[in-house]
Amino acid sequence: MLRNLHIENIAVISCADIVFDGRFCVMTGQTGAGKSVIVDSIMLVCGAKGDRELVRSGQSTACVTAHFAE
Repeated sequence: MLRNLHIENIAVISCADIVFDGRFCVMTGQTGAGKSVIVDSIMLVCGAKGDRELVRSGQSTACVTAHFAE
């Protein structure tokens, strides 16, 4: 189960730390708020191929880390 997700310089997100506490989690928000960026970040840590276009404009690097636990 995904417990923590750390995102830096991915699309519209400069830095975010998200904690999933094991209960029901729902992501909601307006169009352009970054919901799909969070899903794309999870896909990256699960092995999806990265794309240079995901790196935040004006930045040279990006980072996504995740902590999984049983």
